Amino acid sequence: MILTYDGTFSGLLSVVFEVYRLKITVSKIVPEDEWQSNFFDQATYVETDSAWADRVRKGIEKKASKKIANTLYQCFLSEQADISMLLFNFIQKLFDSPSDISDNYGDDTVLRIHQIKKKIGREVHRMHAFVRFQRTKDDIYYAVIEPDFNVLPLLPKHFLDRYPAQKWLLYDSQRRYGVYYDLHKTTFITFEDDERLQYRQLNESVLDQSEPEYQILWKSYFDSVNIPERRNMKLHLQHVPKRYWKYLSEKRQQF
Repeated sequence: MILTYDGTFSGLLSVVFEVYRLKITVSKIVPEDEWQSNFFDQATYVETDSAWADRVRKGIEKKASKKIANTLYQCFLSEQADISMLLFNFIQKLFDSPSDISDNYGDDTVLRIHQIKKKIGREVHRMHAFVRFQRTKDDIYYAVIEPDFNVLPLLPKHFLDRYPAQKWLLYDSQRRYGVYYDLHKTTFITFEDDERLQYRQLNESVLDQSEPEYQILWKSYFDSVNIPERRNMKLHLQHVPKRYWKYLSEKRQQF
């Protein structure tokens, strides 16, 4: 059977529950909006059920650990073309095995899960390091990102710990949604018209009057600590890959 779902992680876990409930064999699992029907293949849509998803997640935690359950969620955010089936295969192997297989790197499925998790972790770390906020006239600190993976759901805790006393908006311009902190809670948001939020550098008309001065000050500091005689561009690019320069105030003139 071919099964489709709503594209959420809870939806995928609901598919897993349905497969075991009905004792069926699946050949493909894809998000509904990615499925292209044809004359020969028919797909069945599985509704998301939070209770089903919760039972599957608890089953993963019991058979392996909470860390592995979180790893599967992070891998889901990678947006790999075959991620739905890869995660299903991993969960199926985990449930069907008499012991925990989550550290069996000799299994191709397990190995790929850990490889994707490592890539996600690197991208999250780089977002922590390279995001630069701009202060608007509304006293909101705004930053735009274009990560390789859909890591925005993994970022709020870091910025909550770092900026608990200021409002901020972190916006993924590629996936066109963001997370907003209003001093009380974080909320995932979208905009009907986000054209202005597509730009990494906001127009000065919406910036706080002191923001351009701060950016100039930061650029001056960067220039002052940059010693030309000790410059090692190869090492620098290893730590700060060029595709991330677009986020950095001190690099924008070079990007």
